[in-house]
Amino acid sequence: MKLHEHQAKTIFADAGIPVPNSRLATSVEEVLDAVDEIGYPAAIKAQVHVGGRGKAGGIKIATDREEAEEYAGAILGMDLKGYTVDRVLVEEGVDFVDELYVGVTMDRGEGKPVLMVSTEGGVDIEEVAAENPDAIAREHVDPAFGLHPYQARKVVYEAGVDADVALDVASILSTLYDLYEDSDASEIEVNPVMITGDRDVVAADAVMNVDEDALFRQPELAEMAEESYEDDLERKAGEYGFDYVRLSGNVGIIGNGAGLVMTTLDLVDYYGGKPANFLDIGGGAKAERVTQALDMVFSDPNVDSVVFNIFGGITRGDEVAKGINEALAEFDEIPKPVVVRLAGTNAEEGMEILNTDLIEVEETLEDAVQRAVRNAEEVAQ
Repeated sequence: MKLHEHQAKTIFADAGIPVPNSRLATSVEEVLDAVDEIGYPAAIKAQVHVGGRGKAGGIKIATDREEAEEYAGAILGMDLKGYTVDRVLVEEGVDFVDELYVGVTMDRGEGKPVLMVSTEGGVDIEEVAAENPDAIAREHVDPAFGLHPYQARKVVYEAGVDADVALDVASILSTLYDLYEDSDASEIEVNPVMITGDRDVVAADAVMNVDEDALFRQPELAEMAEESYEDDLERKAGEYGFDYVRLSGNVGIIGNGAGLVMTTLDLVDYYGGKPANFLDIGGGAKAERVTQALDMVFSDPNVDSVVFNIFGGITRGDEVAKGINEALAEFDEIPKPVVVRLAGTNAEEGMEILNTDLIEVEETLEDAVQRAVRNAEEVAQ
């Protein structure tokens, strides 16, 4: 479960992490009231669950009332990477001289939480990790013993944070770990932590994702769940009962079983594509659920092609084929090229049923993924 920035910042502030003064607004009038109270300059920030909001026009800095009105009107209601912006966070500007990244997540390879700190804050940390991994200092934490104070100081110093603010940054990192552990979080980060000219440290952003399976232990966070749905697709996935995660790529992925879907995601990445989603239709999927899954993926404006990976066990290949045909029959024109790979129970019967005038069929998963990646590249050109 993803929290909005304003939700996460409220939690951070309650835990003692310094955050800018801010107000949540849902209309231009509320934005103007907020900036009149907060003062200028003020940041107007779209509250949607996507990265790169600034580059996409979802964050603007207003220096006067006229700009605040213009930016509020432009951001509220805008389509930001497929999400409609219905609220903004109006936040006092921070006069900063440096930006850092700090975060806590699970290192599944090590089976331990990991602290991460980088002096290259304010940019996509995934890009930093890919292009300059040495720029990110890491420290693993044994969950049996928890975070020792020296570990937070150690990783901050190893990252090269200036000595006069290092202890303050380590304090923020320690608090983030406590929140991570106490809230059953799967990821928690600040990007950027801003260093002001007066050498104060301020959490200028906030990301917090919580394990949905642990919400029974987190009643206060559970109350935020509906508000934190990403968009109509997230709500639709909840209604259908799908395991669904929206990603940033353009190759839509549907499979039956989490492991099969994850394998497909990895292969899309391996062959040079970018996955648009994780969508598991479940082990006993019938034609209706297959129809619903295709409807969801077709509804994602970021998807340029679809790969359907089914291994028949509980799910019969002929049932899946029937669902695919029924879904495609709903469209006067197929909106995205679809590649299907069927294997296992009744796969041959399914292959015979599939309407190959509307879809492409591949016998192996590797071939299906490569074709889907090529289709996405052609559509995107």
